[in-house]
Amino acid sequence: MTSTSALNRAVLLSCTSMIVALGLSTNANAQASGADTTASAPGDIVVTARKRGEDILKTPISVTALTGEDMQKRGVQSVTDLASFTPSMKIVSSSSGRNDRSFQQVIIRGFTPSSASVQTASMFIDGVPVSTATAIQTISDPERIEVLKGPQSAYFGRQTFAGAVNVVTKSTPDRLEGSFSGMVGTRNNHDIQASIGAPLIEGLVGFRATVQEMAKGGSWKNQGVPGQTLGDQRTRAATLAMEFTPSSNLKAKAFAMISKNNDGPNATGLLAAHAVTNPSNGALIVPDSSNCAFGANRYFCGTLPGLPAGAPSMNTVNTPFIKDFLANPKGRLINPEDGVQGYGLRSRFYHLHFNVDWEVGSGITLSSLTGYNNERRSQLSDLDLYYNTTAPNSTNAVGTAPGAPSYFDYPYLVEAKSKDFSQELRASYDDGGPFTATLGGSYLNATFQGGGGGNNGALGTSQFSVVSGKTRNRTFGAFFGLGYKITPELSINFDGRYQIDTMYAYARPGGQTIASAAFATPGFYEEGSVLAKQTYKNFTPRVIVNYDVTPDMMVYASYSKGVNPAAFNTVFLSNLSPAAQVLAADAGLRIAVKPEKLDNFEIGAKGKAFNNRVRYAVAAYYGIWKDQLNANVITLVDPTTSVVYNIQAQLNTGKVKMYGLEGDFSFAATDHLTLSANGSYNESDIRKLSAPTVTALTGITDFSGNHNPLASRWSGSVSANYTMPLRGDVEAFARADFTYKSGVYTNASNLTKTPDMTQVNLRAGFANDRFTFEGFVTNLFNNKAYPAAIDFTLLERTNSYLSPFSGVAVALRDLRTFGVRSTVKF
Repeated sequence: MTSTSALNRAVLLSCTSMIVALGLSTNANAQASGADTTASAPGDIVVTARKRGEDILKTPISVTALTGEDMQKRGVQSVTDLASFTPSMKIVSSSSGRNDRSFQQVIIRGFTPSSASVQTASMFIDGVPVSTATAIQTISDPERIEVLKGPQSAYFGRQTFAGAVNVVTKSTPDRLEGSFSGMVGTRNNHDIQASIGAPLIEGLVGFRATVQEMAKGGSWKNQGVPGQTLGDQRTRAATLAMEFTPSSNLKAKAFAMISKNNDGPNATGLLAAHAVTNPSNGALIVPDSSNCAFGANRYFCGTLPGLPAGAPSMNTVNTPFIKDFLANPKGRLINPEDGVQGYGLRSRFYHLHFNVDWEVGSGITLSSLTGYNNERRSQLSDLDLYYNTTAPNSTNAVGTAPGAPSYFDYPYLVEAKSKDFSQELRASYDDGGPFTATLGGSYLNATFQGGGGGNNGALGTSQFSVVSGKTRNRTFGAFFGLGYKITPELSINFDGRYQIDTMYAYARPGGQTIASAAFATPGFYEEGSVLAKQTYKNFTPRVIVNYDVTPDMMVYASYSKGVNPAAFNTVFLSNLSPAAQVLAADAGLRIAVKPEKLDNFEIGAKGKAFNNRVRYAVAAYYGIWKDQLNANVITLVDPTTSVVYNIQAQLNTGKVKMYGLEGDFSFAATDHLTLSANGSYNESDIRKLSAPTVTALTGITDFSGNHNPLASRWSGSVSANYTMPLRGDVEAFARADFTYKSGVYTNASNLTKTPDMTQVNLRAGFANDRFTFEGFVTNLFNNKAYPAAIDFTLLERTNSYLSPFSGVAVALRDLRTFGVRSTVKF
């Protein structure tokens, strides 16, 4: 393993050196030739990666930015689409046997979170934090989206351990303007958007409003329910922005957004490692798709196979029993009227923020950012992931209920609510001289509560739902940024944030009893009372040195420290006997775990060449990820009752070395043809890891040298855009995009992986400044590679395969889609 890692690092550094040398050479050639051309590669973008406007090619941070126009040209409609065109970024929407919009992990540079409840990158709107990535799955007419890579805590704060994604909204116009866009496509796809903006009081108040409805039919037929598709989605969203400019040096912006998702059954397939048959007649219900075994444990080795015949299939009929289940308020986190009404997802998200910038003079600007988010979601899925109405239910099904099916089925409901309020105040100084400075403070108060339940028995009665107690984090931060131009070409920047993060865990509804002093004071805790509280204090610095080799080329080097907030383990407090709690404490289980930490080093080069025909940005990074959180299972035997407990908890059991290379290039080949490409190599080298669930399956205990699961090692895209003048101001255009993500491992053993994922999109049409019409096809070659795959448990009537893992739940992607889109602007 050591020699392979050394070789990878050598290749990485060699590639970096060659690319930097190429950049120097091309700049020198361009200056020497003095060629006169009007052609220009795209890329004149101002970004706010350091909370001030900077040319993207002069910002010494690895950042990818797509403007609203770029997104329209590429057909980007979601964060998942965005990741296809962003080096080192991947979106995973799979968790616990479902692939839907109730869950999204943003993975940047291979920093895979340890569980669905943990983030390593966060989302922002105009610099204001957003509670979860699911909140902005639909992107309605932004000015641009910035993806910042590497630790960004100095300016963006909590949970920006691996990076940050910032959606920048459009300003209000100084005259009446609007647009209307409509798209129709195969499988009932449609997307209707309208926007309007105008000054309400000339020079004082302006507004911009958008509305959008987007829907699509699922790409996959449910083989168990004729006429039903899996993956149906519908979103309705609206935004309103108001800008106030009472004076030339004072500007305020209020922004509000509401979005509602109403989706059908999720698109997930099952690859089972054992066969399931009907005990009455021996008929096959689920085939065994495995190709290897670890002792007695059958599983998968190498690249996962395609779906077996008869898949995907799910019991997703909205029967009277399911309707009664969803109408019952017992144990619910969300009012049944607001929750999902059948198999699928219902979610709602509200976002508000108010930003003020006041230029007080002498280069000083005072800013305030105030934000609020409120999200709730309710999702019902068929957790066994196969259709069955013939195999009788098990005799040990949990409870009974009137109208319950006689056959084995496992519907499961997941609900969640989150709210947060944030406030940031900062002062910035820039008078055009060599010194710049930023000083500020921030506050975040966020709460989360989840619940869920379901089984093969008494839904809606005693086994309906288990609602956890709320968790809360209150975070205070003080941050600064200091920059100084030592010479006209050489600059140094020192940023940092001191953060006090206090986490709370509260007693669940109905209260709970703590039976042992091993973890907390024994006694009964009323609903909402504090079970656990922990405060963490951290300082996260960043130092950047950048040098302008020529007016058109900048190189930089940086060191930054990242800290990811800690987690709480509280579920076991009411599940374990007093004696078992003492054993758990002796085994190393803790309520509060330590924050994850990262030391990150980065070098890069940015610039343009050949009179702006070529634009490029490259970066190489190396990081040490310490105290990595991982899901662990601790098995205990109660000495008084002999009851066996399997406790799942987040523990600091990992250390990983992270390194990679990123590049982004564009080339105006002619006045009419533009070529662009980007790519990344993201390597993770596990140095220490405890993964008991994987060990139970494979027998492997040493994961040294392996790659993080769910993270693509290679990714990239290549695009070609051609335009040709027609009559008057109308031009024709044609565009081709190819995207690639290498397969991902399902776990740290690196024995099982998904196929490489490719996609080809084509678009063609004609346009002028006021009108656009285009036809398109996405996923031209109908590639069916799984975007993600999660180790899973095969659920069946005898409960024979509950441990270790006995199947893989695979995410199913959108297949080939044809459509036309038209946009009118006024």
